[in-house]
Amino acid sequence: MMRNQSSATSALPAPDQVSFNTVITALGHAHKPDKAEAILNGAPAEISKAPEQEAAHAQIELARQAAGAGPVGELKAAVEADPGNLQARFDLAQALHAAGQVEEAVKELLELFRRDREWNDGAAKAQLFTIFDALKPNDPIVLHGRRKLSSMIFA
Repeated sequence: MMRNQSSATSALPAPDQVSFNTVITALGHAHKPDKAEAILNGAPAEISKAPEQEAAHAQIELARQAAGAGPVGELKAAVEADPGNLQARFDLAQALHAAGQVEEAVKELLELFRRDREWNDGAAKAQLFTIFDALKPNDPIVLHGRRKLSSMIFA
């Protein structure tokens, strides 16, 4: 009887990156980043180092940030009232990302980096990399954002 159970188990497909990413993405959208991270950390060794796993970790981090994101309208008003308020700009970028306005979030982070690249231990650059890691490498937002960031770094 054990033999039949074993052969039935071996007939099941091995977990793959696509199925893990599907579950993790669904949990992230359901605002359950802790559960998504637990599943991600339990990934089989053969897929645990895949680039998609890094993207999933970045998505989980962004989902956690989204939970604490402030209201976009109020943060926009704060930045318009005081463009030098870098904390408000950073918070706006997080709120924009949480609202699905990824390109706008990247623009705000690039502007923050332009104003003060060392602010808060390089928080703008770190946040940009987290967003870039969460997206596909060939996403136009990533390509454009990386190009702009590189031009600022090497200017």
